[in-house]
Amino acid sequence: MNGRMWGSKPYYSLDYYLKQQFGHKVYKLCLNGGMTCPNRDGTVGSGGCIFCSGGGSGEFAGRPEQTIPEQMEYARSLLQKKPEGMTYIAYFQPFTNTYAPVEYLKEIFTEAIRYPDVEVLSIATRPDCLGDDVIELLCELNRVKPVWVELGLQTIHEDTAEFIRRGYPLSCFDEAVKKLQKAGVEVITHVILGLPGEDGERMLETVEYLNQKGIQGIKLQSLHVLEQTDLAAYYRKGGFRTLEMEEYVGIVIRCIEHLKPDIVVHRLTGDGPRELLIAPQWSAAKTRVLNTIHKRMRENKSFQGKYFAGI
Repeated sequence: MNGRMWGSKPYYSLDYYLKQQFGHKVYKLCLNGGMTCPNRDGTVGSGGCIFCSGGGSGEFAGRPEQTIPEQMEYARSLLQKKPEGMTYIAYFQPFTNTYAPVEYLKEIFTEAIRYPDVEVLSIATRPDCLGDDVIELLCELNRVKPVWVELGLQTIHEDTAEFIRRGYPLSCFDEAVKKLQKAGVEVITHVILGLPGEDGERMLETVEYLNQKGIQGIKLQSLHVLEQTDLAAYYRKGGFRTLEMEEYVGIVIRCIEHLKPDIVVHRLTGDGPRELLIAPQWSAAKTRVLNTIHKRMRENKSFQGKYFAGI
């Protein structure tokens, strides 16, 4: 850490970044484009990533039978706080959101980006689903409103990637990042902490690698074991254990210490759907986990003397 502060936190939080860019808090509307994944339909694989549920990690998103405007209206209605002047991130979340003909992508992304008070279009996808026509579309949309692309890397280690059935090599991620950067599109990378066979040092190697790639954002979360996944069967057979909360908190703090200070931290923990969550159960208490992370930062001498008002 270089001692720099970003608002109330000693890391570059998404909330602070958005307030810098737009002058106020921006709320996320989770959308479902009705797509599947090449790791499920037989193109790359048929079982999906070992940890991915039937909802494609998008259980909190809208319903694909609804139009994009209908989904956005419904998502807006769920927001408890409705301050005047509220603005939004249109977030396509479940499965692989560039895995469709580019004409269809243009239609739904344009509907989302032109919806009233949308500030950003955010798209979760795989690096092997970014053909030149898709990159051209994202570049075009980025001239209208900022476009973010979220890539599910999870780890840089090829043996772990093979175990979780990620379905693409690290070189594919590298190439996708280069193409997105050339198009002027911001890149956010998903990293899972606590994957089987990975200790703290291997997790830090992933963070250090990303420091060199020029990404703009990172999402960190613990490995979730969910019902309806192959990982659940492996877990129940005793194949591995999930991280305890204090272990996870310690690893997250080390990751932030190693992270380049200009990379925006979009997420420090995740909370899978309670009805599907097998382990770790502590991850369902998201506020408690975040409060513990911030408390440990106060206690950690690497963060001593920093201002934590508002956490």
